[in-house]
Amino acid sequence: MDKDNIFKATETPEMIDAFKQARSTFKYFWRELWWERRRIVPALNLACVKAAFCQEDSSGAPFVEFMWLNDIIFDGIHVKGTLVNNPDTITNIKQGDSVELPLNEINDWLFAINGKAYGGFTIQVMRSDMDKKERKRHDKAWGLDFGDFDNILLAYEQDKHPENLIEHPMSINMEESLKDFLIQHPDELTRKDEHGYTMLHWETIAGNKSCVEVLLQMGADSNATTNNGYTASDFAKKLEWEHIISIL
Repeated sequence: MDKDNIFKATETPEMIDAFKQARSTFKYFWRELWWERRRIVPALNLACVKAAFCQEDSSGAPFVEFMWLNDIIFDGIHVKGTLVNNPDTITNIKQGDSVELPLNEINDWLFAINGKAYGGFTIQVMRSDMDKKERKRHDKAWGLDFGDFDNILLAYEQDKHPENLIEHPMSINMEESLKDFLIQHPDELTRKDEHGYTMLHWETIAGNKSCVEVLLQMGADSNATTNNGYTASDFAKKLEWEHIISIL
């Protein structure tokens, strides 16, 4: 069942474009979630990803239901999560099921900090068709400030600190402590997890230039590959982390 063909037949050009924007900017969602899991005090109000789930009716015709996932994990290739919704019509999946899909099959992402929403491309398409009162009711129902539908934010406080689009401030602040950690635990430079990922792989996927630079300075192997044969450079190129591609 080709989801892209279904979308072309059922969705507006604006919504299809929102899908594409969400996929191309997903790296910012993952970067924020990566740091959230290292914070002592949580900062995110929520973090979820939208995906399309397909099923055929009794006549063999496909239909689609869009639902949200949370507890997201991203390995640079696949997005994994847990279904938040109870489906309205789909019967081949249920709330609480684990889901894994390639990055190019997500349709949206959303995180919120201090009640302010980041991402939410499909939501903003819907908000653009509402009048001011409808948008206010919509945002109140979510309990979030979605801001201007024509100015979708990707990174925390990017309006005040546009440099946050390039690198997460926690990556920069982590530089010295990461050096100290690696001096005390040098084996971490070469340690691989069960899928063959090194610390260099993970920091690259999250777009953390300062951390990548420290790892390279301390002797991390930029040619190390995952079990599937990916180097850190492969992930930097795949995710278009331009500020990291040049140093790898």
